[in-house]
Amino acid sequence: MDDLFSDAVRQLLTDRCTPAVVRQIEAGGSPVALWQDLEAAGFADALVPEAQGGAGLSLTEVYPVLELCGAHAVPVPLAETLLARAALARAGVPIPKGSMALARGRSTDAGGLCCDTVQGGRVADWVLVAIGGQGVLLPAAQAVQTPASFALDAGLTWTPAQVTAVAPLSVAPDVQLLLACANAAQLAGALLSVFNRTLQYANDRNQFGRPIGKFQAIQHQLSVMAEQTFAARMAAQIGCCSVTSQPERLRVAVAKARTSEAVVEVAALSHSIHGAIGFTAEFDLQLFTRRLHAWRQAGGSESYWHDVVGAEALDHPGLALDLIRIATEVV
Repeated sequence: MDDLFSDAVRQLLTDRCTPAVVRQIEAGGSPVALWQDLEAAGFADALVPEAQGGAGLSLTEVYPVLELCGAHAVPVPLAETLLARAALARAGVPIPKGSMALARGRSTDAGGLCCDTVQGGRVADWVLVAIGGQGVLLPAAQAVQTPASFALDAGLTWTPAQVTAVAPLSVAPDVQLLLACANAAQLAGALLSVFNRTLQYANDRNQFGRPIGKFQAIQHQLSVMAEQTFAARMAAQIGCCSVTSQPERLRVAVAKARTSEAVVEVAALSHSIHGAIGFTAEFDLQLFTRRLHAWRQAGGSESYWHDVVGAEALDHPGLALDLIRIATEVV
């Protein structure tokens, strides 16, 4: 079932989420057509139980879809919507149509709500916000937007009246955990795309009468990229290891720490091998490396999640292998 599902997602993204579409949406174009295709296909409800209108898949089964979001640089928050809708379903809240972002908020001096940076906030229809031990689902269109460093992100602020008009969720979701889980999987997909593109370039680019991939220095760089990429991918799979729709904190900590850690080296080596062309806006590589750096920080960087893993290790004294067993036991 999960292979058929992910294959269908891959085919749709290959056809509809081309680099040209990604560039158009990043430049301010409408994401509506792409999102409607994803919504109509039922992909966004994969983690929602069948009794609530979804596919009822587990997080493990949906992992390939989350990875594909990174591999195709999807310019709408599909990965975040999958996890947000699952959280709403667990809370027994009606799930509206439209894409959903995840964010932590703070109260403004006037009594409103502010999210300094919302991943995908510029293109999302809704934002699932955690604030003060509560969760609230707010329409993105009502918020005042401020630009963020990444083209699809935005700062969002709602007035007190807009906030009080919406009932809080009975169960506050851990949006940082959900965002870290989504980004670990997306990072794995984007890292794999960067590695594959770099490997292809090294085989195609000729210098001194032979492909640059034949030079030992380039082969060494590619081997380091491969090591980092596939270690990160294995960690991301651990982060989504669950027979339910709910991620587990220690697994996500391992996943997000390792995938974020891989970003700096893989992105740097990729651009080194590509040379100056890799930095140009016309070349597709930057669509992925910019996302690597943005997703590395979103949901907590490697240093944050290293602290979480370290705290867990202190709570479980003994061999490090015991901690690995705890992280990889299927629940």
